[in-house]
Amino acid sequence: MSDLSKTVKDTPPADDPTAAAIPVVDPRLLVREEGFKGYLTEFKRKVRGGELGSLPVVVGLIIIWSVFQSQDSLFLSAGNMLNISYFMSATGMIAIGLVFVLLLGEIDLSVASVSGLSAAVFAILATTHDVNPWLAVFLTLLTGIAIGALHGYFFAKIGVPAFVVTLAGNLGWNGLMLWLLGDTGSLSIQDKGPLHLLGQRSFFMNQDIAGAYLLAGLGTVALLAGSLIEQRRRRQAGVPYRPTSEIAVRVGALAVVSFAAAYVLNQAAGVPNALVIFLVALVLTDFVLRRTSYGRKIFAVGGSIEAARRAGINVALIRISVFAISGGFAAAGGLFLAAQTYTATLAAGSGNLLMLAIAAAVIGGTSLFGGRGNTWSALLGMLVIQSIQTGLDLLNMNTSLQYMITGAVLLAAVVIDSVSRKTQKASGRA
Repeated sequence: MSDLSKTVKDTPPADDPTAAAIPVVDPRLLVREEGFKGYLTEFKRKVRGGELGSLPVVVGLIIIWSVFQSQDSLFLSAGNMLNISYFMSATGMIAIGLVFVLLLGEIDLSVASVSGLSAAVFAILATTHDVNPWLAVFLTLLTGIAIGALHGYFFAKIGVPAFVVTLAGNLGWNGLMLWLLGDTGSLSIQDKGPLHLLGQRSFFMNQDIAGAYLLAGLGTVALLAGSLIEQRRRRQAGVPYRPTSEIAVRVGALAVVSFAAAYVLNQAAGVPNALVIFLVALVLTDFVLRRTSYGRKIFAVGGSIEAARRAGINVALIRISVFAISGGFAAAGGLFLAAQTYTATLAAGSGNLLMLAIAAAVIGGTSLFGGRGNTWSALLGMLVIQSIQTGLDLLNMNTSLQYMITGAVLLAAVVIDSVSRKTQKASGRA
């Protein structure tokens, strides 16, 4: 019998006065001390306990890419990967905001119409009223934030269910967009300034191949520096920390993936600026959720509202701010979409945009039940969705088939999430 087992087995009952003198060791704290063997054991324990993380979506992405590549050799070509990376950014921005709402266990059904309205607001300001394009962008984002905060107020202060508030918003803001666009139903936007920056012909460092490698290098160095700083901080605090060997593996894996992506995109035209901004947004929002007290409060409210309230968290303020964030990212997504066609049209925010944005967050690993997920879900989910759409387009498949496959993938993601939660509850880890 191992020393750890003896420690747990020989622990006296709670009413024994000597109990405090014998420490009970949590096996999870010994993982890093056991090296890679410990991590393998920990990985098996998490899988058995239902903590799958991003594993299902990564496996699914590999399968999707393999199937489409076997059907059409152009699928993994540099040009096609460039298309996927560019077109996933717009809906991905909307999905980032939805991740914040889903972490509360709520839903925002207004993001698609808010994105369409935002595109119309920008077009009217920049084109009709000749407002400075950058000021127009600021005012557009402010509009989205204000709309989201209004939804949050009705939800948090008045007590109207988020589903009803945002459904009403979806209808109302779509109507306002139709009214703003008038009889013409569309407004053209000049290919300059911020819209040009987000357009299909705009690349980081003007298509210089060094730009892609610079981004890959910056990401790798940032992870290395952050990991070493965290290691030193936790070591000084006397709590478990990642060993240098693990940090080296993590940084090495990121370097391989990022430099490989940079190489592939450089074979086409480089890294689209839209993708760069999307990735920056992911990094910043991930930092907010994982490294700030505000982020921890969001997870606390999503995990248990009553417990969060008793801990002194202003639940209403967190809810309002989260919906404001969702509205802001919906507005940003609307600008990304407008930059793809340089027009604001009645079709903006319609169709399956809302469902795709929600699906991206959920497929990527954010739980519909709240309290679990991260903003990188938007990236993983959009990679899956955009890969399916692009692959079926290459095969000249009907749009209806795209919807059915995407719906099946979404259902699979929700089923995995539900089974995972039940498994965690059964193992006492939920």
